[in-house]
Amino acid sequence: MAELPLVVGVDGSEPSLRAADDAALRGVLLRLVYAFMWQRYEGAAPAWDAGKPGAQMRAEDIVGHAARRAHRRRADVHLSLAVLPEEPEYALVRESRNACALVVGSRGRSGVAELLLGSVGLAVAAHADCPVIVLRGSHDNQGGAGQHGLVLLGVGEAPAGSAAVRFALREARLRDVPLEAVRAWRCPAHETIDHPPPDFVRGYPQLVGNSARLYEQRAAQMLGAALRDVPPDAVVRRRTAEGPARRALVQAFHRADLLVVGARRRTGHVGPALGRVAHAMLHHSACPVAVVPEGSRT
Repeated sequence: MAELPLVVGVDGSEPSLRAADDAALRGVLLRLVYAFMWQRYEGAAPAWDAGKPGAQMRAEDIVGHAARRAHRRRADVHLSLAVLPEEPEYALVRESRNACALVVGSRGRSGVAELLLGSVGLAVAAHADCPVIVLRGSHDNQGGAGQHGLVLLGVGEAPAGSAAVRFALREARLRDVPLEAVRAWRCPAHETIDHPPPDFVRGYPQLVGNSARLYEQRAAQMLGAALRDVPPDAVVRRRTAEGPARRALVQAFHRADLLVVGARRRTGHVGPALGRVAHAMLHHSACPVAVVPEGSRT
């Protein structure tokens, strides 16, 4: 079976060009994709010479410039270029069906707007069939720099050997850095220290009388179960954190080169399609975020 390409959505902006830079370092077939109507969703188009004729020439310039930057980062990178006359989120989601992963940049703007992910990146992360790496706004230069030496994994309810765990391990190995896996826990406010729920404590009789310790112990066991299939030579730090998962990851992502979160797709209800944790990290992370859908190829 032929190796699947790493797809990069480019639009001429500096964040998308940096996404191509980062992807070029991975040594896999790189597919650079431009969709004609990107500017409609992410703001003003890049500045071009007045003499450039029409959208087709502009699109070819965009992918050509991205290809040259990728070659500067890695001269032997194999490239495939595509100019697609359609809306970017649809084009990139379709490309994700035949990709090992998809990388997109996020245009950061000044003030509060810089914290918010653009509509294209959010739509692609919510609907792609493969892992999606979003290089966040003005922070996206962390994607290839590796300045912190750590990949961070938020561990949710996924079983052992989940797609998110496999992806995070591979990213840590690629970057030659440790992986830190974090599982958050909370003691519900309506429970007292001396009266944890009977069904919950059956597996922890030694901890009866300390409800908070029960939940912490359970989180540690779930963390161990999620990482059960980790190779013995992998460098993995395991940590539980009291509080909401979003807060635990916010406190940690400032020291990571990449944050990996799983995505349990949700349909038929009002609210984020990705789940609250993934949605919050895409909007507010200070480092690149990889969203890995359950069951995706990793």
